[in-house]
Amino acid sequence: MTLPNKGQDQTEVKKKTPQDFIFGKVIGEGSFSTVYLAKDVQTNMEFAIKILEKTHIIREKKTEYVMREKEVLRILGSSCRYFVHLYSTFQDVERLYFVLSYAKNGELLKHIILHKKFSFDCTRYYAAELVLALEYLNSKNIVHRDLKPENILFDNNFHILITDFGSAKIEKKSEIQANGDTDHSVQGPRRRRNSFVGTAQFVSPEMLQESKSSFASDLWALGCIVYQMASGKMPFTGGSEYLIFQKIIKLEYQFPEDFDDTIKDFVEKLLVLEPNRRLGASDSIPYTSLRAHKMFEGINWNDLGPPPKLSSDTSTLIKSQDSSPDISENLEPGLDNQKVSRLVLKDMLPEVIDAKSKTERKKSEANRKITEVSQEELEKRLQAQRSNPFSVFVEGNLILKQGLIDKKKGLFPRRRMFLLTLGPHLYYADPVTMTFKGEVPFSADLRTEAKNFKTFFIHTPNRKYYLEDPEGYALEWCNAIDQVKEHYFPSGQVPKENSIQ
Repeated sequence: MTLPNKGQDQTEVKKKTPQDFIFGKVIGEGSFSTVYLAKDVQTNMEFAIKILEKTHIIREKKTEYVMREKEVLRILGSSCRYFVHLYSTFQDVERLYFVLSYAKNGELLKHIILHKKFSFDCTRYYAAELVLALEYLNSKNIVHRDLKPENILFDNNFHILITDFGSAKIEKKSEIQANGDTDHSVQGPRRRRNSFVGTAQFVSPEMLQESKSSFASDLWALGCIVYQMASGKMPFTGGSEYLIFQKIIKLEYQFPEDFDDTIKDFVEKLLVLEPNRRLGASDSIPYTSLRAHKMFEGINWNDLGPPPKLSSDTSTLIKSQDSSPDISENLEPGLDNQKVSRLVLKDMLPEVIDAKSKTERKKSEANRKITEVSQEELEKRLQAQRSNPFSVFVEGNLILKQGLIDKKKGLFPRRRMFLLTLGPHLYYADPVTMTFKGEVPFSADLRTEAKNFKTFFIHTPNRKYYLEDPEGYALEWCNAIDQVKEHYFPSGQVPKENSIQ
C-alpha cells in the first residue's frame, strides 16, 4: 500500500523517514490511527505524527479514508490558521506517516470537562473561530462531516485547529449547483439507509434518515458544539445510540435554566431539522447570517484578537499545561515495534497524585505493585482524592488508576472515565454528563487481553468488554487490572478482605 504523490504539497522537497524524528508519547488517536508527539532531529521542531498501520487499514477497508484525508489536507494547505497543517507524508514497509501541526493545548473537549463550561466571552470567541473555519471549508467545497469537540484542538496560543478529515467530503461543483442537499456519500452507489459517518451526539438528522450530508450538516454540528461549550453538556444524550438518534430526529433537547438567552437563540437557529432552514445554510454569501447574529455583536471579523482566558484560576491552568507531554532526551530517532512498546509501558501511578510526588515515586518505586499501599499512605491519598471530581462514583474506595477509555458497544464507541480502585472495583462514568454508567465485575475468572497498544479486552464470565485507550496505554491498563485481580484473587482463590498490604 502506497500513498500517491499526485498533487503533493510543494513544501515537500525531501522525503522524510522515521529516522528523521524522535517519537514521544501518544497524544491522540483517530478512528484507525495513532498520533505521536515527535521532534525533528534537524530542526528540533515539534510535530504531531499520525501513524497508520497498513495491515489494519487494508483489513478494515479504510484505504479510501486515508487517501481522502491526505487530499483534503493538501487542499486546505496552510492558508487558514484554523486547521492542522500537513507538512509531509512518508511510509515504510509497515506504516504510513502524516506529519501534522502539533496542537500543544490538546482537545476542546478536555477543556470543557476541565472548566465545566465556558463563559459567554469564550463561547462567543470560539464560535466565531468556528464560523470562520466553516467559511473557509465552504470556499474549498469541503464538508467535514465529523465536527465535534474531540476533533477541535488548541494550538500554543489557544486558537482552534480542526483535525481528522477522514470522514470529510469534497463536494463537486455540479452537485452544489444542482441541489444544495444532494446525495454526498462517498463516490459510488448511494449507501444503504442509516450507513453514515460521524459521531452519535453530533450527527445531523438528515444523515440519519437519508444518508445525505451537505454544508448544513456542519452547521448542525456547530450548534451542538456551541451548546456544549456554553453548558458543559451535549444537547442530545441517551442510554444508547438508538435513543440518541430518536431524540435527534424528533429534535428533543432542553436548555439548562441558566443558559444564556443570546447563545440559546443562536443554537436554536442551527438545530433545525430542515437543513436549508439552518442559520447560514441559504446565504448567497456563505455565512453572512451567522456573522450577523446578535451573539457576535461587536466582533471584528477581520481580526478576532487574542482568545479570552478560559479561566482565571491558575491551578486550572497548571493542570492544563501539565497534561502536555515532553519528549525524553535519551530517546533515539525512528520507530519500530520495540520502541512502540517502550513508549507505552509507563509507570502505573494514580493520576490523582500531584506531579512532584509522581516524579519521586517513579525514581524510588518503579517496581512497586499498584496495590502496595500502607495505611498511612492510604489515608493521605484518600484525603487528596476528595478534590477529584470523579471520587463521587467510587464509594469511598481509593482510586489506583483512572483515565478516559472508549468503550465500544453498538455503532459508536462511548468515551468513559474508568476508575480502578481497591475493593476491587472498576467503575466507569460519563465524563461529560458526570453520571455513573456501570462497573466491570471483578472475579477469579476475569481476564484481560491486550490486542495492541490501544485496544484491549476484559473478559468476564457473562460479557466481553471491548476497550480502546486514546492515549495508547492498553498494556498499562491490563497490567494494573491484573495486579488488582491477583491481590484479591491470588491464583483463583476466594477473594481477600478489603485490606491493605
